Amino acid sequence: MPPSTMPSHAQNQEPSPSGARPPRSRRWRRQREQRLEVDDVLVVNTSKIRTAIGGTVVGNFMEWFDFGVYGYMAILLAELFFDTGDESLDLLLSLLAFAVSFLVRPLGGVVLGPLGDRIGRQKVLFFTMAMMAIATALIGVLPTYEQVGIWAAFALYALKLIQGFSTGGEYAGATTYVAEFSPDRKRGYYSSFLDVGSYLGFAAGAGSVALTHLLAVQVGGPDAMAEWGWRIPFLLAIPLGAVAIYLRARIPETPAFEDTDAAPAPVVHPDEADPSAIGMRKGVGGILRWHWRELLIAIAIVAATNTAGYALTSYMPTYLGGQFGYNEMVSAAATIPALIALAIGIPLFGKLSDRIGRRKVYLGAAFASVALIAPAFAVMHLGSFWAIQGAMFIVALPVAMWIAGSAATLPALFPTASRYGAMGIAYNISVSLFGGTTPLISQYLVDLTGNSYMPAFWIMGFGVLGGIAVLCMRETAQRPLLGSFPTVETTAEAVEIVEGQEENPLLDVAEMPIPGTPAAPVIVGELDD
Repeated sequence: MPPSTMPSHAQNQEPSPSGARPPRSRRWRRQREQRLEVDDVLVVNTSKIRTAIGGTVVGNFMEWFDFGVYGYMAILLAELFFDTGDESLDLLLSLLAFAVSFLVRPLGGVVLGPLGDRIGRQKVLFFTMAMMAIATALIGVLPTYEQVGIWAAFALYALKLIQGFSTGGEYAGATTYVAEFSPDRKRGYYSSFLDVGSYLGFAAGAGSVALTHLLAVQVGGPDAMAEWGWRIPFLLAIPLGAVAIYLRARIPETPAFEDTDAAPAPVVHPDEADPSAIGMRKGVGGILRWHWRELLIAIAIVAATNTAGYALTSYMPTYLGGQFGYNEMVSAAATIPALIALAIGIPLFGKLSDRIGRRKVYLGAAFASVALIAPAFAVMHLGSFWAIQGAMFIVALPVAMWIAGSAATLPALFPTASRYGAMGIAYNISVSLFGGTTPLISQYLVDLTGNSYMPAFWIMGFGVLGGIAVLCMRETAQRPLLGSFPTVETTAEAVEIVEGQEENPLLDVAEMPIPGTPAAPVIVGELDD
C-alpha cells in the first residue's frame, strides 16, 4: 500500500527490522490493551437483514428449482437425449449429466470464491445468478437425440457444466453473505432461511413437472410430455430468473466485508507477516495450508448433509420410478409434502441451534441419520402411496437437522478475509464428490448388488462421518464471526456487549479487525500463499 493511501495511524508506524518481533509478553499485553468500542459493533436493523436475505434466497430457489426439474424428469430425459439400446445405461448417463455439473463446481469455487473475497460478495452473487438462469433456460430449447443424434447429449452436458461452474460460487457466496448479515445471537435462525428457499425451490420444480405432465397429457395425449411438455419447466427459468436477477442487483454488500476491507491496521513487512493471521487475505494455497483442519470438518459435514439431502430430492424420483414404476407426476406428488414440511422445519431447528448450540443439533442429525434412514426405506417398501409419504417425512427429519445450521455454521469456521474462498473450496469439493453423485452412485449400487437398501447404507455411513467431524468442531453459536466485529440488531445491544466485554467468554478481540491486534495486518507488498 503506498504511504498516501495508508490509514493515518498506520503511516506513523515503521516496519521493524526483519525478524524482530515484540516479545510474547509484550505482544500479549498489547493485545489485552485493545478494547472493543460501541462504534466497532456492527448494527444491522431487521428490515435490512430481511431485504438482504430475501435477495439471496432467490438464487438458491432458482438453483434447486433446476435440480427439482431435472431430478423428476431424469428417466424421461434418458429417453430423449440418450439412445444406447440399454435402458439402464441410458438412465445412468442421464444421472451422469446431473453429476457432471457437480464435478466442475470446485473449479467455480476456486475461481469465484477468492474473487468474492476481493471484489465483494454481492457482485459475484449477481454474476452466478445470471449464469445459472440462462443455462437452465437453454436446456429447454435443446434439440433431442432424435433430431441431432449424439450432439444432443453433448449439448446437455455442456449446459450442465455451465450450471455447475456458476453454482460453485452460488451456495458458498450465499451462505457467506447471509452469515455476515445475520446478528450473532440469531445467526442460526436468519441464515436457515437460505435453505428454506432451496427446498421450496425443489418443491416448486417438482410441482412444475407434475402440473406440466398433467396438462400436457390432457391437451396433447400420452406422448405430449416427451414431445414438447418437458421443455416448459426449464423455460420457466426465464421469468423466474429475471425476477431473481433484479433482486440480486438490489442487495447491498455485507457490512462485515466492507468493515474488514476498510479496517485500518498496522504496517507489516512481508518478511515479518504471519501468513496464518486471521485477518490475512489468502489465496487458494494459503487457505489449504492454514485452514486445512476446518476444510476437512466442513467437507465431512457437507457430505453428511448432502448425501441425505440429494437422496431425498434428486434421487428419490428415479428410485420411485425404478422400484415402484411411478411416473413423474406421482413421484412429485409423493415427495412434495415432505419437502414443504422440511422447509418449515429448517428455521425451527435453526432457532434451536441458536439456543442450545450448533454441535448439539448436528449430533442429533448424525444420530437420526444412523437410526432412522434404514427403517424409512423399510416403510417405503410397503409399496403404498401413503407408506412412501410416511417414509419421506422420516427421511426429512435428519435432513432438516443437518441443513438448519449449515448456512450459519460452515462460514463461521473461516475468517472474513478468506471466508468466501474457503467456503468455495470446502463446500464444492464435498458436494461434487458426495452430493451430486448420490443419485448416480445410489442407482449404480442398487444395480450392482440388487439390494434396494444400498442408498440407505450410503446415507448412514456419511452420517457417522459427519458426527465425527462435529465432535472436532468448535462451537460457533452466539459468537462473532472470525475476523469480524460483533453483529447486533440494535444500538442498545451494542452498548451491552461493549460494557460487558471483559466478562463475556464469547468475545475475543484477537479475532476482530481492531488496529494493533493479530487479526488486522496490512501488508506492504505481496505475500505468497
